[in-house]
Formats: sequence, structure tokens, C-alpha cells
Amino acid sequence: MTPDRKRQIQRTWSARGDVFTVGKRPQDKGTIGNLTMPIYIDVSAAVHQRAGLARYASRIAHTMITDHGQRHSFALFHNGSDSARRLVGFEGTPIRSVPFGSKPWRMSVWLAHLARMGFNSLVPGAELFHSTEHLLMPLQGVPTVMTVHDLAFNLYPAYHRRLNRWFLNSAMPLFVRRSTALITVSESSKRDLMRVYGVPEDKITVTYEAASPAFAPTPAERVAGVRSAHGLPERYLLTVGTIEPRKNLIRLVQALQLLRRKDRTLALVIVGGAGWLYQDFFELLERLDEPRSVLLSGYVPEEDLPAIICGAEALVMPSLYEGFGLPVLEAMACGTPVISSNASSLPELGGAAARYFDPHNTAEMAAAVEAVLSDSELRHDMRRQGMAQAARFSWKRTVGETLAVYERVLKRLP
Repeated sequence: MTPDRKRQIQRTWSARGDVFTVGKRPQDKGTIGNLTMPIYIDVSAAVHQRAGLARYASRIAHTMITDHGQRHSFALFHNGSDSARRLVGFEGTPIRSVPFGSKPWRMSVWLAHLARMGFNSLVPGAELFHSTEHLLMPLQGVPTVMTVHDLAFNLYPAYHRRLNRWFLNSAMPLFVRRSTALITVSESSKRDLMRVYGVPEDKITVTYEAASPAFAPTPAERVAGVRSAHGLPERYLLTVGTIEPRKNLIRLVQALQLLRRKDRTLALVIVGGAGWLYQDFFELLERLDEPRSVLLSGYVPEEDLPAIICGAEALVMPSLYEGFGLPVLEAMACGTPVISSNASSLPELGGAAARYFDPHNTAEMAAAVEAVLSDSELRHDMRRQGMAQAARFSWKRTVGETLAVYERVLKRLP
């Protein structure tokens, strides 16, 4: 990179507070200026409501501040400018932000890494910076931790948009190499990280996610009220996740059609917004003889999701690949039977409490669902075992293990 280009980027990223100007040094907000070396947690995913990543970022930050705020100083960072509307429960926590959208921010981060520049002025006084998604801000002299949720962009490139795939395949090797420590959310993702990027095992810590305490058996009247409010059928299978090819929803709809040959009352409810490369899926829905057999709810308020899960006959997780698969634990915590793909991390979560199928085999998927729905005693056992399995995971434990990573990193510094 030429000296002129480097000076141009430096001018772009001089800042004053949260409003960026050219050629000025940053002025800290009063709250941040009074902190002693804060640990910054990147909550950009929570601001932009990126499904499972949003829940991970917000719960890590909230539980960390609540449980360990007396032990360490914490501050939040995000890109974008709508945190007041999106970040709930962080009143009084110092927040720094850049008013840029995802694409310009990602490119700026990557270019600054290539130029070996630091964005230290954006996180004044940082003791450590934790990136909770796949974008590591370049910092000089500040240790960094990055959570790698999955490597779907590398392992299933056909299922990602071309620009996103290009960016992640280009930038992630650099982010992985330059982070001080890495966190993954499953042993499966850890193995992928070691295999794809050759990361030493001792640089990676697995910290499982967990269902929030809100996911629990719900009174029947609450289930009925939420079902009515969302226009859900009496009997439905449920799946939760963004509509994109990796979620394998086409085969799930095909499996439902096999099941409906024997049971015309059974429907499928899909909770999650449209993601990318979903044209084939929607074309399939248009060809259905009974369009109401598959209902798309979009995103639902999080307070309604436990009741929707409790009202389901079973949660079906048909994914071809998951870094974690939080709906499995959320359903088990609610006492809903889980029937899952046997791919990637999912058997780690479901253990002996779930029933599994090959996600590439539609007939096997349908047979696994039918076996559960036709056996009331089996469903009773799955509910009991599932609640015990979900109880093995907790956010307090996740955050405690994450804090241990922070402290190990800080202890190694000279």
C-alpha cells in the first residue's frame, strides 16, 4: 500500500466521539474516560438483529456485565447508528460506535489489517477487545479475542452469496491468525478451524451457548393465546432459522408432504426471516397443493418464541451444517421433542435426548418424525431427557468460560 493511501485511511478514521471527522484525535465520552482499561465487547450483531449471532452477542455482553462488572470494566462497541432502538438492558454501559453500514465497515477493517493500521481511537483505553462475530477490528498493542461460530462460507461455498463468500475467504485467514485467542461454540467448529486454517489447538477454547431462562414449559393458556395471535394451526412441526440453503428447508417441506399422506392435519411452521439464495425454496412453496400446510411466520418477538415452541408437536432441525444450533437446546428446555440432522455440531447438543436422521435423505427424515409422532411414550421420554440435556448448558457457565479466556490472554501479556 502506498504512503498516500495509508495517510488517506488514517484521515478517514480519525474520530471525535461517535462522529467522524478528518484529521482530529478522538475525544472520549465522559463515561468511557472514567473507566479503567475497559474490556470492549462487539455487539454489532445484536444492533443489526442477525438471528443467532444477535442472541449470542447480547447475552454474552449482558451476562458478562451483570455477573462480572465488579471485577472488570466493560464497554460495548458496534457499527451502525441505531443502538438506542436495538440494545435493550445496557443502560449505563459505555458504548462506542461507528456510523457505517456493514459493507463499508467490513472493507475498512480488512484494508486496515492489510495496511497494518490500528483503529485504537475507536475503543479508547481498551484492555482487550472481543469480536463476537467474524470481523476482527485491527488494534495495535491490544489483545483480541474472536468467536468463530462456523466455517459454512468455506465448507459450503455454494450456499453463500458470492460477495460474502469472497470477503470471508479472503479476510478470515488474516483475522484468525492475528487474533490473540479464538473461541468456538462447539467441538465441531473447533475441528473445522484446526483443519481448514491449521490453527493450534491451544489457541482455541470451546464455550457452548445455552438457552435463556425464558425457554421453559409454558402454561397452556399462554400457548393458546400466542398460537391464536400468530395464526398457527393446532398441530404443527416447527423449525427455527433463517431461510437459506444450508438450513435444508426444501427437504423438510418434501418430508412434510410424505407425512401428510397419512396425516392431513399436520403442518409446518417456519420461524425466521428470509436470508439469501432462497428462490428455489419459495418456488417449491408456490407448487404445493395446500399452501397453508407450510406457514412462514418471519421473525417473532422473543417473548412469544417459547410458547410457539411449546405448542409444536416437535422441533425439526434439518440443517446440513450448524456451528451450534441453539434452537435444539431452546426446544429441549421447553420440553418439546427434538428431531435433528446428524450433521456437524447437532449431535453434541442433542445427545441421547434427540432423534437423528441423515439430512440428505428425505425419506429418512420423514420416518424419524413419524416414529416420534406415533409413539406417545417415546415423546414423554424425549421431553424428560431433553429438559435434563438442556440444563447441562447455561449462559453463566458460557460467560464464566469466556471470562477465563480473557484473563488467560491478559495474564500472558508482558
